[in-house]
Amino acid sequence: MRFKDVIGQDEIKSKLVQAYKENRVSHSYLFYGIPGIGKMALAIAFAQYLSCENKEENDSCGVCPSCLKYQKLVHPDLHFVFPYITQGSQNKATSDTYIDLWRPMVNKSPYFSYRDWTNNLQSENKQCMIYAAESESIIKKISLKTYESDYKVMIIWLPEKMNTECANKILKILEEPPLNTVFLLVSNNREDILPTIQSRTQPIKVLGIADEPLKQALVEKYGISGEEANDVVKISNGSFLEARQQLEHDEENEFNFENFISLMRLCYSKNIADTLEFAKNISKLSRERQKSFLNYCLIMVRENFAFNANRNTAYLTREEENFSEKFARFINERNANDFMTILNTAYYQIERNGNSEIIFADTAFNIMRIIRK
Repeated sequence: MRFKDVIGQDEIKSKLVQAYKENRVSHSYLFYGIPGIGKMALAIAFAQYLSCENKEENDSCGVCPSCLKYQKLVHPDLHFVFPYITQGSQNKATSDTYIDLWRPMVNKSPYFSYRDWTNNLQSENKQCMIYAAESESIIKKISLKTYESDYKVMIIWLPEKMNTECANKILKILEEPPLNTVFLLVSNNREDILPTIQSRTQPIKVLGIADEPLKQALVEKYGISGEEANDVVKISNGSFLEARQQLEHDEENEFNFENFISLMRLCYSKNIADTLEFAKNISKLSRERQKSFLNYCLIMVRENFAFNANRNTAYLTREEENFSEKFARFINERNANDFMTILNTAYYQIERNGNSEIIFADTAFNIMRIIRK
């Protein structure tokens, strides 16, 4: 992965290259922002640039032995840490246990979601974490001398999934790693990372991809017209992942949209019996799909509130916009915050393995109270 392969994000690329040229490379960075905007791509491209044996002016060469190994993610001085599952005899598992599943997914595209990874692990009904056993592996790898490169790089994907015991054990080495060791943390939810981890990193906020480079990437990858690409860019919120899902007619988006409509209609009509049946059916889904649905509801509430103020500022598909023509008036300044609080609370409870049928029933009843405000 070279910097030129990262969609947009030119300002961050320039700052990273400049930090190297001025000998100001930090021992730890935290790339944070919403999924699908290129945080992992930036981390890998920067790691490859640091190790490149024949650097160009603003990028790695892509052809030296180091770059060729980086392109396959097999460089001996590149290490990955990511959430995983443990069960039975695997209670001492680490990221290395699943590296043969990880590399092909990242090589296919560095623009992937947590859901993509859990699907790969076939672990939708289990919470993936970075466990205490990982800390021993991290310390051991970082303590060894580099094999080939001037730099040893450890990329930690979703440090917010690191349990407290693991986080506490790596604090010292994260703060004072060996010379020319660089930690690159890639986070979707910075606020969920332990403050002691955050304080030991240099934060880099990654914003959504600018419209023009995102449009160009979609045209090149999918062969669509500029007009079609513009429509997708409008609703993607700067995320290549969101844009890809729209173009590939993601079935989950359609499922979430249909169920959002059903939930809102049930809440408006105060149909208790059917609402309980709805909660029962949703509770049969995996935890990750339940969270995906709640996240979609949060997005729809936000965009319908924006639609009320100025329809041109809302990121909605044509189908969603048609629905919002009549629905948006029910999301207003009197109840928008209540909507967000109710849905965020449900997401929090689902993430912590609460009884999903009760949670969705309670969520629906709370929405019934506010939807007519």
